[in-house]
Amino acid sequence: MTKVFYAEEGEGKCQVWAFFFLLGDDLVVGIGGGERPHIGALAVAEPRPSRAKPDVISSTSSVITLLGHKDDIVAREAADSLASETNRVVTVTAGIHVENATKKEIETLLANSRRVIQKIIKRIKTLT
Repeated sequence: MTKVFYAEEGEGKCQVWAFFFLLGDDLVVGIGGGERPHIGALAVAEPRPSRAKPDVISSTSSVITLLGHKDDIVAREAADSLASETNRVVTVTAGIHVENATKKEIETLLANSRRVIQKIIKRIKTLT
């Protein structure tokens, strides 16, 4: 049986949350938040040696963004960070929506998503 984990950061309409689980050696992540979570973008990242520093793990990613969505920013950043930090193939689905979000709300949502990703990295490292 696969164990599903959960992380969250922030409050109210600026809250961002994620569920995640290992699929064999790979990592599956769903990120949502705001007033209306949804599927806005999908990203897949694969760890690889850095081109500049071969002893450092980097990643290569691909993203699919649904029409009219900006969730590719969160999805790609999450997938790349998670792949390079955990040395796993990672897939991320992201969808965070706040109607008529202000610049400050967008910045808060991005900061909260980055904090959630750090929580995921920390948790995954305890599993290996």
